[in-house]
Amino acid sequence: MTTFVLVHGAWGGSYGFKYVRGPLRDAGHEVFTPSLTGIGERSHLASPQVDLTTHVTDVVNTILYEDLTDVVLLGYSYGGMVVTGALEHVADRVAHLVYLDAFKPENGQSLRDLSGAPYRPAAVGPGSSWLVEPLYRPLDDQGQVDWFQARRSWHPVGCFTEPVRLARPLEDFPFTRTYVKALREARATARAGTSAFWRAAEYAKGNPSWRYREIDTDHMIPVNKPAELAELLLELT
Repeated sequence: MTTFVLVHGAWGGSYGFKYVRGPLRDAGHEVFTPSLTGIGERSHLASPQVDLTTHVTDVVNTILYEDLTDVVLLGYSYGGMVVTGALEHVADRVAHLVYLDAFKPENGQSLRDLSGAPYRPAAVGPGSSWLVEPLYRPLDDQGQVDWFQARRSWHPVGCFTEPVRLARPLEDFPFTRTYVKALREARATARAGTSAFWRAAEYAKGNPSWRYREIDTDHMIPVNKPAELAELLLELT
């Protein structure tokens, strides 16, 4: 039996993995999909104080309080920032690390640094703008768009501006590593150096310390291709 901890992306929640959990559990594995503070199912806890450290703590505490070991830890999109930060606390409990079309930061980098988006640290006070509006995401099944879009929540900006803390390179940790890329993101942006996801993918493809996989869909892999994603994760076990 394998224990999966799947960390969702920005503006989302654990519901984003609703079609992935079943196949993994049906195969006899444990699956945890923590919701990050201030978004998704926990949007009622949003505040200017929520930042990357808050979300790292959400994931770390899930692993520690549940006493999980030999974990396959997956970060999707923004969740790549979160799982990277979590390694400072739970690396000894991780067997395999997966970045699913995700940001792969180095020590001291923030999502703002990697994406080039003009996010600014939030000023705490009356009238402050500390929430980032969710991006609209099309889906392969147009019938699902309204359901998922209605659940996407505004995101505390501190999560995008706080740098990650990682004392040593990912390759120095004893666990194995995989990067999974969605193929339908325009390669032109990768060539222009503007896509953090393609940069991470090209890095993994050229590094013998990494496994590299591709899924033929756009960024919304867990919704568009849940069966294919589950099959890939089962392969990694």
